[in-house]
Amino acid sequence: MSVVLAEGFDLRALPPGFYDDPYPIYRALREAAPVRRMPDGSLFLTRWADLDRVYRDTRGFSSDKHVEFAPKYGDTPLYRHHTTSLVFNDPPLHTRVRRLIMGALTPRAIAGMEPALAALVDRLLDAMAAKGEADLIEDYAAAIPIEVIGNLLGVPAAERGPLRDWSLAILGALEPVVTPAMAARGNAAVSAFLDYLGTLVTRRRAAPGDPATDVLTRLIQGEASGERLTEQELLHNCIFLLNAGHETTTNLIGNGLEALLRFPDQKARLLADPALAASAVEEVLRYESSNQLGNRAAVVATEIGGVAVAPGTLITLCIGAANRDPEQFPQPERFDIGRTPNRHLAFAAGAHQCAGLALARLEGRVAISRFLARFPGYAPAGAPVRGGRARFRGFLSLPVRLA
Repeated sequence: MSVVLAEGFDLRALPPGFYDDPYPIYRALREAAPVRRMPDGSLFLTRWADLDRVYRDTRGFSSDKHVEFAPKYGDTPLYRHHTTSLVFNDPPLHTRVRRLIMGALTPRAIAGMEPALAALVDRLLDAMAAKGEADLIEDYAAAIPIEVIGNLLGVPAAERGPLRDWSLAILGALEPVVTPAMAARGNAAVSAFLDYLGTLVTRRRAAPGDPATDVLTRLIQGEASGERLTEQELLHNCIFLLNAGHETTTNLIGNGLEALLRFPDQKARLLADPALAASAVEEVLRYESSNQLGNRAAVVATEIGGVAVAPGTLITLCIGAANRDPEQFPQPERFDIGRTPNRHLAFAAGAHQCAGLALARLEGRVAISRFLARFPGYAPAGAPVRGGRARFRGFLSLPVRLA
């Protein structure tokens, strides 16, 4: 059965049911074709060790997407955005932007965000309690990262309304297959976002914030050495920050609360021992990785798992499969909030490891633990709606009754 599933797998023609549960196919690929050659000549990797190696070898495998994205997007705002973003670039741009962002996301700065984050979460919990039921995505999981990233960039609260829709449209265009309608929405969102950010940057130049906590001010001012981002690098990486900090964290919170409903023994365990909240977040990241797919391109001739890899070969890194690899995780299909060690790849690894991982962990821990403490008896109030995407795994709707 594994051989049949693996041989028929094509990322650009996914089978029915894949979005609901891709893990049987991932398991079949790991067992029968862990380095699977796709019909288009690219490679699809599913083993933890192979992904970890590729992530850490920045000389042998490139994150630059200029060649890969040219035929996908053409000369469009989406192309210019994704080829300027931190995540889809190699040094020196990647190094410059990451250094600036990390300067505002120090452990001390992250710790300082917790009181305001807890207050935000409590306001959302109060609003949901008044209704007696809620959509965990719209009313909760999606609202938290928008406010957090909005605060980091200094976006006025009254101007945050369009941010989520812009983010979803831009990230939706990263799917393996992009329809004309998806491309149109994505391009329109990039253009609208750039227009808004141009105004925001002009205001911030006139009235700078504290670069220790205001990421936008830090990106504008650059390094003390005088190193600056160009205007386009600045604007596109602000878009990237919102997108990276929004969708994946929304999915982390939603996936976590849904998993605890599916595994009541683990929910009871967390209620009995709230100190497990941090390791519970790590297990959610492993078991239902918010970001399921990564990409690289081979720079030099090499081999992966005995398969020859020519320079220029495009490689898809299946995070969702690697995070359930039994060679790395005993009983990988078991959801275990106390799992240790838990060296998942939800944040990638190496030089491109997610710059905001500490912030995402904080948001996940506070959001899940405070929700559970407030509504320990929450239960489904209708059918959940999956996001219907291969790259980002989460829900569009998750209705619950609160108790």
